Amino acid sequence: MKYIPTIGIECHVQLSTKTKLFSEVDNDARGKGPNSCVSPICYALPGMLPRLNGEAIKFAIRAGRAMNCEINASSRFDRKHYFYPDSPKGYQITQFYHPIIGAGYVELPSGTRVNIEHAHLEGDAGKLTHFDSYSLVDLNRVDTPLIEIVSMPDIHSAKDAHDYCKELWRLMRYAKVTYGDLYNGNMRFDVNISLAPEGSDKLGTRAEVKNLNSFRSVERAVEYEISRQTKILEAGEKVMQETRGWSDATGKTTGQRSKEEAKDYRYMPEPDIPPINLSKEFIEEESKKLPLMPADYRKKFNGKLSTDILEVLLDYPELMEKLNEVDDKYVIMIANLFTSVLLAEEKSAEYLNDLPDTQKLSDLAEMNDKKELSSTATKEVFLRLFDPQMKSRDTKTIAKELGLIQENDLGALEAIVDIVLAKPETKKAQDDFRNGEEKVIGFLVGQVMKESKGKANPSAVQQILRDKLK
Repeated sequence: MKYIPTIGIECHVQLSTKTKLFSEVDNDARGKGPNSCVSPICYALPGMLPRLNGEAIKFAIRAGRAMNCEINASSRFDRKHYFYPDSPKGYQITQFYHPIIGAGYVELPSGTRVNIEHAHLEGDAGKLTHFDSYSLVDLNRVDTPLIEIVSMPDIHSAKDAHDYCKELWRLMRYAKVTYGDLYNGNMRFDVNISLAPEGSDKLGTRAEVKNLNSFRSVERAVEYEISRQTKILEAGEKVMQETRGWSDATGKTTGQRSKEEAKDYRYMPEPDIPPINLSKEFIEEESKKLPLMPADYRKKFNGKLSTDILEVLLDYPELMEKLNEVDDKYVIMIANLFTSVLLAEEKSAEYLNDLPDTQKLSDLAEMNDKKELSSTATKEVFLRLFDPQMKSRDTKTIAKELGLIQENDLGALEAIVDIVLAKPETKKAQDDFRNGEEKVIGFLVGQVMKESKGKANPSAVQQILRDKLK
């Protein structure tokens, strides 16, 4: 019997607001010590009341619009009860009954559409670090603002699961609502996988793999679960509904606990935060702040850039924004410099934060187009644009200081060619060329380049040589 996998994904996106969701505490704990970004509200001390962060509402609107979602004018918070050492309140403040983000969809590069059921705002839990005989609690992450994006079960392959998570990561970064640092958990994926016989109108029993933080891990975990569940079903056994953990080292999932249902959390309306009521004008105003999305760039650069180069660049909103400012006739060249030169640099992450201005990039492309710079020289000047000591200089000045501008004056080039052709060591190559050996032209061009100290335009030199050797 053939089994069809069905996959639904819940994605937690950590919002990059300055402060936490329910208190005026630093929301960015990167590089800070454990329990240093906390408040009495994070500790859930008696009598402490949460105060809603208005910026998180604006971020949620932008995130929702990035996913083509409806924004609900009225929403509210609920309490989700569970007891765990990193959750001092004994419950999580979330949105269960009335989320702020309604239905929408994410379109993958392949054209496949994954529908979004809803997305809701909530405060994160803390972090436990486990040792052999004890665990330590860090509450820096408590009440970090999250949106949890819940997809419909529209995914049916490990590759589409990978592509959906990656496109979601792109959308959230382009919308500027998260740092998108997967390594530090800014986005985490919970993947639900079930198998059903081909042709069945019912879904199988699902297993949920929690807290995946890379696209590759998502793909591998789905592949493993499809294989694991297939073996169980083929043996005539039943798949357990449970939460499972994933190990990158072993490439396997392991059971952790039985899967809870909504009733187990005893949801109730949050009494300390009033309902959120947004005007139509407020929603429209925030929606207008959404910049160009990946789909917009795909449409704009379709036919101008290869799909491979475009999909690489789409991982970097900064590069796409810069490329959008460049004149169309220089787009291909600048895109190639970004992919083959900039992203290959060890300091590429640092360079992305301080890209050269558009005029300098356009001047560089124009100089290359006019044959004033060779391909090698263009790459060298391009990298010098990131040098702090060169910031005050324009592109042409940098090229001149480096002695990289090509000689294009035909009269000057002809004089250099004459010098080379007059040398005894080039006579044999000249005779060989006249006797039909085309490949020796490369040797002669090289001699001219050497005589000109690398400044001669190779294309012009070759044409002059051919004319003279006729």
